[in-house]
Amino acid sequence: MLVKTYGSTLLGINALTITVEVIVDQGVNFFLVGVPESAGKESPQRIEAALKYIGLKIPGKKIVINMAPADMRKEGSSYDLTLAIGILAASEQINAESVGDYVIMGELSLDGGLQAIKGALPIAIEAKNRGFKGLILPKQNALEAAIVSGINVYGVENIKEVIGYFKGKDELTPTLIDTRKEFFSRLDAYEFDFSEVKGQQNIKRALEIAAAGGHNVILIGPPGSGKTMLAKRLPSILPPLNLHEALETTKIHSVAGRMKSSTSLISVRPFRSPHHTISDFAYINVVVYLCGVILNTNHYENCCICTCKY
Repeated sequence: MLVKTYGSTLLGINALTITVEVIVDQGVNFFLVGVPESAGKESPQRIEAALKYIGLKIPGKKIVINMAPADMRKEGSSYDLTLAIGILAASEQINAESVGDYVIMGELSLDGGLQAIKGALPIAIEAKNRGFKGLILPKQNALEAAIVSGINVYGVENIKEVIGYFKGKDELTPTLIDTRKEFFSRLDAYEFDFSEVKGQQNIKRALEIAAAGGHNVILIGPPGSGKTMLAKRLPSILPPLNLHEALETTKIHSVAGRMKSSTSLISVRPFRSPHHTISDFAYINVVVYLCGVILNTNHYENCCICTCKY
């Protein structure tokens, strides 16, 4: 029986839908094709252990799984849940009729629990654009994905909940977020505030002028003179992000795997403090992580603050 389930792979800060085709047929062996990288090739072991833990098993037949498009490399272990549901549906252990209506993502633990994935926000955007009914992913990523309106986002803690849902025994409750309310409620949620700086009047004045005029700043001085302390607080006097900038910044944090499970939207300008021995290549990665695509942007769009040797 052929069953198709759907996941997503990341391309920069965007996502692309992946079709997982599963066939269970006469014979033996397990074939996983479609250019998965090493973490993906280990999925069968994690799936087998997780299913055994909850009282199910991989059928002792020939299983062929193709991750299309086959010429695109799929990185990470976030396809475990996609593959597992496809195997269960193809072996008729769960209802296969509705699995194709959802994008399903999640890394499996050996006890059937789900680990957080990267890029939940761009995955949710892609799922909405492709017309899927819903998105099923780990509970840790639910708030982040739920800021996308127009698609049901279901956060689950383990594979047993997903199996129960497709068997019709359990219900999943969609995670709901008021994006604008969340954005405006966290607009001033700075970890460090410029008003906390005592003294340093000359440098404070220089930073205020730089923030007002959008100028670059280089801070030079001996260790302990307050360079990083001041730089950390500079974002709090920059113009706040607008909603579009906040969404773009959140996408970058999401792909980098730096979103906290309690955070749905990055609404303040980011700060990074790389070590002074950072390489050129690593520094470029920091700038890309902070700024995203900065071409054709206005004065402050995706503005970032960092301290480094440059």
